[in-house]
Amino acid sequence: MKAQHIAFILLIDLLWAFNIVAIKEAVQLIAPLLSVALRYGVVLLVCATSLRLVKGRMRLVLMTGLITGAIQFGLGAYSYQVTTNLSALAIAGQLGVPLSLILAILIDGERIQWRRTAGIALAVMGVMLLVFDPRIADERLGIFLTFGASLCWATGNLLFRRLTGVPVLTLYGWQAIVSIPVLLTASWFLEPGGIAALPAVPLSGFLWVTYSAIAASLIGHAGMSWLLQRYPVTLITPFTLPTPLLAVAIATVVYGKPVTPLMWVGGALTLMGVAIITLRTAKKSVERL
Repeated sequence: MKAQHIAFILLIDLLWAFNIVAIKEAVQLIAPLLSVALRYGVVLLVCATSLRLVKGRMRLVLMTGLITGAIQFGLGAYSYQVTTNLSALAIAGQLGVPLSLILAILIDGERIQWRRTAGIALAVMGVMLLVFDPRIADERLGIFLTFGASLCWATGNLLFRRLTGVPVLTLYGWQAIVSIPVLLTASWFLEPGGIAALPAVPLSGFLWVTYSAIAASLIGHAGMSWLLQRYPVTLITPFTLPTPLLAVAIATVVYGKPVTPLMWVGGALTLMGVAIITLRTAKKSVERL
């Protein structure tokens, strides 16, 4: 694997990890649902020239866009607004990996052996420790909202499998088109005064939103798709495992919130479970080739 491509993967890890700061700062200055709508406005501007009708699959494209766009990121934005210890969200967000596997078992009939079963159990146990940690009891709402967002992400993974061959920027463009009106309507009813307050938002608020749209969504996800077209998944996926560790480190440094002993244990269990699932799934994918 070329050194520049390894560097690119690590850059993506860093962009994704730092995005927790971008989202937190954005929702402190802009109403959460509105901030996500603005994020998709930037995405749409970038992806507009890539928009194409996907014959025979537009209903699936739009449904996928709604679930992985407006609903997933809407829940995620609210989780950041109500949470002060972002390390807890960085750990809880890893539930998307075991949830993806659980849905694949229930819906696609995928069979797994004891190693990935153990990985699911470890990841769930780790997040459950966060929920019962008395030192971060105030973060439980944020953790539950993150669980909802992770479930949407996992559902989206299942749907994206049925959209193989559709260009990434095309999918993101339609995701923006379906999400923006839903988010704006929801913001109008649930965030009174949010839209009217936009002229008073400092420039930094819009810059944080732009970072999330371009760095995390477009460079991160589109870049990862580009790499997966060139290398086996067994080479790529292990390089994404540092992301939650980087996110916890960044959150701790930027906001000074302590990582409690139960968070250390819960985080270790969760990341161990995610690592097992990721590596075993990658190996199975190559074996099928």
